[in-house]
Amino acid sequence: MKLLSLFRISAVMLIVFVSASLLIDRWVSSSTSGRIFTDASLIPERSVGLVLGTSKYIAKNLNPYYDYRMSAALSLYQLDKVNILLLSGDNAHRSYNEPWTMKRDLLKAGIPEQDIVLDYAGFRTLDSVVRAKNVFEANHFVIITQKFHCERALFIAKNNDIDAICLAVPEPGGLAGLKIRVREVLARVKAVIDIYLLDIQPKFPGPKEPISTQAVEIEGPVKPEQ
Repeated sequence: MKLLSLFRISAVMLIVFVSASLLIDRWVSSSTSGRIFTDASLIPERSVGLVLGTSKYIAKNLNPYYDYRMSAALSLYQLDKVNILLLSGDNAHRSYNEPWTMKRDLLKAGIPEQDIVLDYAGFRTLDSVVRAKNVFEANHFVIITQKFHCERALFIAKNNDIDAICLAVPEPGGLAGLKIRVREVLARVKAVIDIYLLDIQPKFPGPKEPISTQAVEIEGPVKPEQ
């Protein structure tokens, strides 16, 4: 009898958790949809493009998430939509350095070194977004990543009084895409807890390293393409 009661309680708790997670997922998506673009040519000009890092290879194969982000960053720069590319990612050890890897590939693509800034302390999305403002003093920037990641990054930005928009780049489908999407739901739950309950801040909050560029600000509401 006790075992049956425990099972029922566990089932109810699981249903509540799943329901709450899905509600948070929808909340994050709906609260940021008006600031996401899918066409680089239509995105408003901003001085800085924040590229969120990821590994270049997965099981010795080129990671499509990385490839799409690099291509989009290059397109934004070539279209004069951004003047500076802020590359933020994990720098776990000497053999794994996301910002340096991104910089190397963008240099090969023809972007001048003086227009590339590295953030080696972008250990997670919150760190990358908040440090862009607090450390690099960029408060009007374009985030470059996949749509599901755009939504969480913009949610974090909004709750830290950061004026950001996002260029949503393509993402793989199939089983791999589904797994990423399920993980994203849990990541959004954690983001809400971090922001509203724990007041989590970046692991490394400083020192300040202002980006030297003339900021391009937008007056009035953002109007993404339909």
